[in-house]
Amino acid sequence: MKILQLTSDWKWTGPAEPMLLLARILRERGHAVELACPEAPAPDLRSLAGEARQLGVKPALMLERARGLRPLRDRAEVQRLHAFLREQRFDIVHTWHTRDHLLALRAAGLSERRRLAAVVRSYRKAERIARWPWNRWLFGPGCDGLVCVSPRTAEWNRALRGGRPLAGVFGAVDLVRFAPAHLRGLALLPNEECGIEPPHALGLLPEQRVVGIVARVQRERRFDLLLAAAVHLFREDPQARLLIVGRGTHRAEVAELPAQRLDIADRVVFAGYRTQDYADVLRSIDVFTYLVPGSDGTCRALLEAAACGIPAVVTPRGALPEIVLDGETGLVVPEEPEALARAWRALLEDSEQRRRLGESARARAQAEFSPPRFADAVEAIYREVLRAR
Repeated sequence: MKILQLTSDWKWTGPAEPMLLLARILRERGHAVELACPEAPAPDLRSLAGEARQLGVKPALMLERARGLRPLRDRAEVQRLHAFLREQRFDIVHTWHTRDHLLALRAAGLSERRRLAAVVRSYRKAERIARWPWNRWLFGPGCDGLVCVSPRTAEWNRALRGGRPLAGVFGAVDLVRFAPAHLRGLALLPNEECGIEPPHALGLLPEQRVVGIVARVQRERRFDLLLAAAVHLFREDPQARLLIVGRGTHRAEVAELPAQRLDIADRVVFAGYRTQDYADVLRSIDVFTYLVPGSDGTCRALLEAAACGIPAVVTPRGALPEIVLDGETGLVVPEEPEALARAWRALLEDSEQRRRLGESARARAQAEFSPPRFADAVEAIYREVLRAR
């Protein structure tokens, strides 16, 4: 097959790493895979194009940086993409966002039967797609194949597809980089890439037990719930600590100031955004927690924690209860501070249960979240799309 991975986002965001893992594996399997994406606005910014070049997946077409779709503004971009598709004769154009989905449709042809290439869309949110008339077209006849973030989310959207190819595929994680290790006592140092100097020195001691989360610090990620649960945990366990890994332009008002008002700031560690030492920071966590899926419904950080052998406590939102099997690889609890705190404390205080769930999480990551398995599932829907055409 000849495949174009097309994305309109230059940033190194949730879908970027799975996209490159997929491209690399499919190339190794003999498929011709190219990448089209925008260049970063500055060479020193971490970007999809930069990471792709390091992996040997040099972008074949550089798109303009833009948001949304405006017919007049994007006319030249569509014409350039149309010429590229006609010249290269791709079988599949795999899109990852609404902007690149619409660019691909305009360039390949709106008619299902007359497109220059089949258009496959990865829908990255772990939710039911709203049944608006526009969505019924875009995610129905507007794409030849639809890839959702999990089997359950695919079932939620099956009626929308009208019998067209559909798959629910868990995300992928680098099982070598995110391998279990005991790195307790790791000294966390301020990371200059955070752009924010933490209000206190960062540090975790061997005797401290750590609940950790990796997420953008935003209101919709329920940091209010996280901190309220931490109050209950700290009241019962003086050695417990909460480690928050991630950045956000409103981090102070969303998390830092509320932690101070709750009088728990001395037990909450803000590690900021990590790059080179990220896996080591992740492995310093005893119990991982995840409350709300973000823009990447595959919940990549949760998959990485599972690969590291860290049990997780999650809420029932989105694909979380599919990724974390309650009582097997972690615990699924209601969105209530007391319930979260009880689950955290149960695992922190029971090292044997923590070990057992962690080992099961690692085994599940190897079975369900490996890059080859991800590639198998996507390759299968490509073949189904081409058969249907």
